[in-house]
Amino acid sequence: MSVKDFPEECWELVFRFLSHTHDLESLSLVCKQFLSITNHLQSSLKIYDKTILLLPNLFSRFSRLKTIDLSNFNGDLKVLLHQISQSGLDLDSLNLSNQRTIPIDGLRELGSKMKNFKVLTCSNIGSLQDGHLVVIAYCFPFLEELDISFPLDSQASDFGILRLASLLENLRKINLSGNHLITDKSLFSLCQNCTSMEQISFFTCFKITQVGIASAIRLRPSLSSISFNIEKKIIHGPGLTPLPINLDLIDSFKSLKRLTAVDLSNSFISDEFQVSIAEGSGGGNLLNKLILQDCCNCTFEGINCLLSKCQSVQYLDLSKADFLTDQCISKLSVFLHSLTSINLSGCCQLTNSTFFTLTRNCPLISEINMERTYLGVEGEEDSHSMLDFVVNVQVRKVYLGDNVLLRDASLIKFASICPNLQLLDLNACEGVSGGCIVEVLKKCCDMRHLNLAYTGIKELEIDFVVSQLEILNLSGSSIEDEALSMISRRFPGLLLLDIQNCWCVTAKGVREVVENCRAMKELNLKNCDLVDDDFVVGVKSSSPSLRTIITPSGVGVYY
Repeated sequence: MSVKDFPEECWELVFRFLSHTHDLESLSLVCKQFLSITNHLQSSLKIYDKTILLLPNLFSRFSRLKTIDLSNFNGDLKVLLHQISQSGLDLDSLNLSNQRTIPIDGLRELGSKMKNFKVLTCSNIGSLQDGHLVVIAYCFPFLEELDISFPLDSQASDFGILRLASLLENLRKINLSGNHLITDKSLFSLCQNCTSMEQISFFTCFKITQVGIASAIRLRPSLSSISFNIEKKIIHGPGLTPLPINLDLIDSFKSLKRLTAVDLSNSFISDEFQVSIAEGSGGGNLLNKLILQDCCNCTFEGINCLLSKCQSVQYLDLSKADFLTDQCISKLSVFLHSLTSINLSGCCQLTNSTFFTLTRNCPLISEINMERTYLGVEGEEDSHSMLDFVVNVQVRKVYLGDNVLLRDASLIKFASICPNLQLLDLNACEGVSGGCIVEVLKKCCDMRHLNLAYTGIKELEIDFVVSQLEILNLSGSSIEDEALSMISRRFPGLLLLDIQNCWCVTAKGVREVVENCRAMKELNLKNCDLVDDDFVVGVKSSSPSLRTIITPSGVGVYY
């Protein structure tokens, strides 16, 4: 049976299993039939300034686009939104983050054309006003998700949120974080009028009180996710006094029987509050995401009680909990059989022992973040032989940045335990050598993302091909052209290379990488002083696959 005899519907089902966009790009070159199929599978498009000239062809080619991202676009938004409106696409999602303001006229036109529009992201907008919110509500009456978080200048008030809440009855998810003028009225109105509301975030909205939060929660006990922070300190007389947790707020959390995710980052909390979280969320059986990053006033006893009742937690963030020790993690691990990701960054007492405990006692764990800890110091586990360590084939991502005590011997042990690593972040780990990295790559044959920024590594003497590696960050390192030559021969599948602040690199080494790594899409040359900006033009002609180049002067060039 030939390619043409195989039904397109079957090919499409097969192609959907591919996890990387560049895999689809490669398939599109095989034949016209594959090109047509991959075009239909393209559902999202990120637009840069230089993309604007290609848009008519892109919209025609990718006729099934559902999501467009304009967060890196710096041109005329009104003109661009007019083009999108006239494209015939049926979008359901648009990202307008990082823009100067909300393009009212453009949204009106878009809303008149896109009847199935459901998701609007406007994070980090330069200026946000009540009028913008009213226009959004009128233009997209079936909106289900809205992100208006952290505008640089927020003039959005209760008036705008109340109008929004009264018009968007299908709203399921909203992020209000950083809008400092809104009060309890806004939260109350959203929970009262938006009967489908499931997820709500309002970090640094300190005019929303604990009493207001409690009242809103009781109006909408079906919330599955809530994210906010309780201010750590208040001015009281000549000094600073902790803000106590309102008993009504503590009690209200018990009513959230469907709670699956809670984020209380940077909050003043109490052990009693943690217990109330456990008593909600279906008696602790539903909670799968718990973020207590940089919280104060909580203790190990409180966290232990919470996790003992919520043993379904999959994502756990306890970063900056400096009271945690290796022994604490060992006790908590008994309750973490469902854990897939943990963040322990800034827990300064944790040693190698914690890493070994997690990989041994958490069979489903795939991501470990232990930046700025005491890794490199031998804990109790190091007294045992390597034969006692359990290989964990589930671990895919490990973040170990800023561990100044980390040395080769410890890192090689970690790699031996986690042979299926795909991402390893060693940013600013100056005690790790190039020879150690070579040994890690030998043990972890599926490595795709390697961050060696500011490690001081000068050379990589590799005598084998690392075919899976796609992202390599060497910024701030001491590499020279000889190392780039080695990289160009040993990492043929490289998609992104970051060598900013590599002052010893010249155009000769860069050109060799570009010519040999034919799939490369992004290249960062910022502050590579021995490379001239004019060199970028030649680089692009040498590698048609390049989409983004950051020039030595820091200018972004997008194709």
